[in-house]
Amino acid sequence: MAEETIGVSRESAAARPARPAFLSAVEMSAAFAAGALTPVEVAEDVVARIAEREPVLNAFYRFDAASVREQAAASARRWAAGEPRSALDGVPASVKENIARKGHPMPAGNALPNPPVATENAPIVDRMEEAGLVLLGSTTMPDYGMLSSGVSSLHGITRNAWDPSLTAGGSSAGAGAAAAAGYGPLHVGTDIGGSIRLPAAWAGLVGLKPSAGLVPLHEPYPGRAAGPLTRTAMDSCLFMGVLGQPDSRDYTTRPYPDMEWCGRNFEPRRARIALQLEAGSGIDPDPEVLAAVRLAAQAFAEAGAEIIELGPFMAPEQLKGVDDFWRTKFYAQYSLLEEDKKALVLPYIARWCALGAHFDGPATVGNYHRMAQIQQATVAATRGFDLMLSPVAPMAAFPAEQPMPLDDPDLPMGHISFTLPYNMSGQPAASINCGFTADGRTIGLQIAGQVARDDYVMAATRWYEQVRPAPAAPDWTRLP
Repeated sequence: MAEETIGVSRESAAARPARPAFLSAVEMSAAFAAGALTPVEVAEDVVARIAEREPVLNAFYRFDAASVREQAAASARRWAAGEPRSALDGVPASVKENIARKGHPMPAGNALPNPPVATENAPIVDRMEEAGLVLLGSTTMPDYGMLSSGVSSLHGITRNAWDPSLTAGGSSAGAGAAAAAGYGPLHVGTDIGGSIRLPAAWAGLVGLKPSAGLVPLHEPYPGRAAGPLTRTAMDSCLFMGVLGQPDSRDYTTRPYPDMEWCGRNFEPRRARIALQLEAGSGIDPDPEVLAAVRLAAQAFAEAGAEIIELGPFMAPEQLKGVDDFWRTKFYAQYSLLEEDKKALVLPYIARWCALGAHFDGPATVGNYHRMAQIQQATVAATRGFDLMLSPVAPMAAFPAEQPMPLDDPDLPMGHISFTLPYNMSGQPAASINCGFTADGRTIGLQIAGQVARDDYVMAATRWYEQVRPAPAAPDWTRLP
């Protein structure tokens, strides 16, 4: 893939595309408030953009243009009356298909018949509707959300918005493709081992896996989080102001302090920052990835931050143990299916989870406890640091048809050794583009922090977005 295809800007940042679909949420909100643009005009252009690209990208599981137009018209009336529900009223947004929307099926990416239908909205959807966002629909994911790609027995293949021959990442595949392609500015993914940050890294986006329990879930699970995928850091901050509100339906929600999502500043001279370039397990990072992350860390150092190299802290047996526990968890579901139904599950996933049958009760308990071990090791290793910098993934985007970077279901997930620890520890971790490979593929920098300091992590992400050199920034004007 040629460098110009991915959109590497070699000059100062080019002007954002004029069409409304590519405006940021910040820009849309300002235009609505000034009367320079209406939600209806934005919605029409987003619908047109989806019609242009969706036959190739395959980012949506559910999309209803008529509903989008109805929501946009209602928002336009609120703005005209001077009664918007929030500053983001009328801004287009989407949610991943495993986020419940009342009356909509939730197939979790697999082709099994009669998927469960949501009986109520997830808290995330309620917050979005209360804020007046225009909900475009539900985006795709791979089978059970257990792949880092857009390969699905139900949807086929979701592809990268920059280059359709490449993966969109996963498991928030459709969210990443939609965010990058200009299907409006705000998209929600979920993340249990990297499923927000990986699509962000492989599409030049900003993604945030928030602190555990900050964004309420309808189905909480150890390590699971939901958060934004956007083209700019400020859009993620604005969106978190909507998403990061407590809801009693999530029994894991914690009483977090109020966050200064948009007003908090990052001062590098006061920051003690860890730089981790070796995970100690999984795949070794590509040299181009390491070079880009080092260059990003240099920007922090040159601004006065104290950079301290951090060695590996998650052992290979801990990574394998979590992977094996997940295999057993999903095998418990898979084993209950009739044989004709088993044949509908993606063969890669069927093979992957079938290995879970080999673990008896004591082994499964031992594998489960690996999550706590990783949590303990991560918290201990990062104690005393304001931020932790590392690659998001050890490699750039791989072919779209490939389910995983390591295309062997018998092997542990060797590409999540930088991301998984922060799921287990509950610490916030963001992804932002920090460079490109020689053939033009995006490279993600992970910026992690301490629990309940999500706004600080995002302040640092916004700061880096402003100071990173032009060659490290995606040029969205060159998007196909």
